[in-house]
Order: sequence, then structure tokens, then C-alpha cells
Amino acid sequence: MSGVYARRIAVLAASAALTATGVLATAPAAQAAPPTPISAATARTYLGQLTVKAEGSSSGYSRDLFPHWVTQSGSCNTREVVLKRDGVNVVQDSGCAAVSGSWYSEYDGATWRAASDLDIDHVVALAEAWRSGANAWTTSQRQSFANDLTRPQLIAVTDDVNQAKSDLDPAEWLPPRTAYRCTYARMWVHVKYHWNLSVDSAEKSALQSVLNGC
Repeated sequence: MSGVYARRIAVLAASAALTATGVLATAPAAQAAPPTPISAATARTYLGQLTVKAEGSSSGYSRDLFPHWVTQSGSCNTREVVLKRDGVNVVQDSGCAAVSGSWYSEYDGATWRAASDLDIDHVVALAEAWRSGANAWTTSQRQSFANDLTRPQLIAVTDDVNQAKSDLDPAEWLPPRTAYRCTYARMWVHVKYHWNLSVDSAEKSALQSVLNGC
């Protein structure tokens, strides 16, 4: 069985478990995680304070305009710091690469034991940020945003799920693991509020819907 096929089977199995229960039964009791986002009540307040406007153009956008992953300390870059933070029993080699450990992907409920199966998701995608105001930022500001370890902007998740999300906002995509959607909405609003990014009307409505159920 190929590695890709085996991974897809694992994702499908996780999805089936979620469909049946809404929460994956094997979710770890204590899992490393991004910084705790604002509460649902605070998120609702902040969401009401965000500028609502039509989403801007992607014209001129390039991921290269958001330099990442930058060195955080020693030989460790942002990706490696997040892998260490979000995993369990993570062992890194002399170059800071994760060579063993396990990672629970909050988006879909899958557990992985190879760092290559994980992407580091920008909760608010770089292209989404560009269309929401980051097109006017300096390169330094965009670098800080793309490597933000202080806000809940970066999270290690199943690579296929991250790629399916792409640069979609919550009106277009939410984590398939429904138990995480409240946290995700809180993360999204926290990041957009801190970085003074706008929301479009459909995005705001979707976030309100999720937050009202928290």
C-alpha cells in the first residue's frame, strides 16, 4: 500500500468516526497546541469591531511577499518550532528537524507519526490576509504575520486537509472535525483583530454562526 494511499485511508477513517460521533474518540486528553485564543464572548465582541468590506483583489499577491519560515532560535525555523510545540514526544536532530514523535491534527482528528505528513497552516491564509489589508503592509509586517507564534495563527495539521482549505475563509471552509470549529472561529477572529484585517459580509456571517453556537 502506498504511503499516500495509506494516509488517505486514515483520513477517511477519521472522517467516518467524526460523522458517527462528532468527536474522534481517540483524541488525546492533553495535546500541545497553539496559544489559547480569545473566548467566544470576546470573539463575538471583536468580530463586531472588525471592518466589513468586500474582499480585495489577489492582484500582485505572492507567497514570497510573506517571508517564511524564518529562523526563530539556533538552527530552528518557525515550522520546526510549531512541530515541536504541537507534537508529543517530539525528537529533533542536530539541524532541528523532527525525526520522531506524534501529532494529532485538530482539523480532522488524524494522528501522524511522520513530520512529513504535517503542514503548518496559517489559520488566516497569506492570500486571505493580502485581500484583507496585508497588501498595504511592509515586507517586515508580512514576515511577522507569516511567522506569528504569539497569536493562534499557526497550527500543525494533516497536509491534505490544509491543502483542501487553501486560502478559503470560514464562509467557504471550516475544519471537518466539527468539535474544533468553535476554537477555529475564535482563532480566526483573534488573528484578524490583532492584525487589523477586514472581513467580508459572508465571512462575518459564517463566523457569527459558529461563535453563537460556542
